[in-house]
Amino acid sequence: MLTQSAAAFFVISLTLAACSQGSSTPAPVGPGGENVVFTGDQKADWAQIVALEDQAKALVKAGGCSSASQCRTAPVGSRACGGPRYYLVYCAQTTDSVALYRKLDAVAAAEREFNQRYKLMSTCEFRMPPNITFSGGSCQQAQTSQPIQQLP
Repeated sequence: MLTQSAAAFFVISLTLAACSQGSSTPAPVGPGGENVVFTGDQKADWAQIVALEDQAKALVKAGGCSSASQCRTAPVGSRACGGPRYYLVYCAQTTDSVALYRKLDAVAAAEREFNQRYKLMSTCEFRMPPNITFSGGSCQQAQTSQPIQQLP
């Protein structure tokens, strides 16, 4: 009877320990697949995020589609007020979308932690995915029809 009580105690202890491990959010993944290690040097930490973002961009293939319906956009980063910083345009036929989104999720997670760690703020407008055009077998971001006017 004593061994059953000891076994039950052990199982309950393991269950409680597993439940108290904290957030289930995975740590941001860095350029070599390892976790992004924030050093306390804001410039060096941002450089790690940029390197990870560059890896995501390297996965993007704009060419190879046969119509605009095969073109997609993917959000990049996580601004301090929420939402992506910008979007990548890619051809879904020639881009490994799973690998791209896995890398972009890591970029967003690292940037969220970066923003929180350094108490950054940003504007809170919502950035919509860009319009897409298709030209010469390549997916492209449509140019805005109205030029942005600059104030004097």
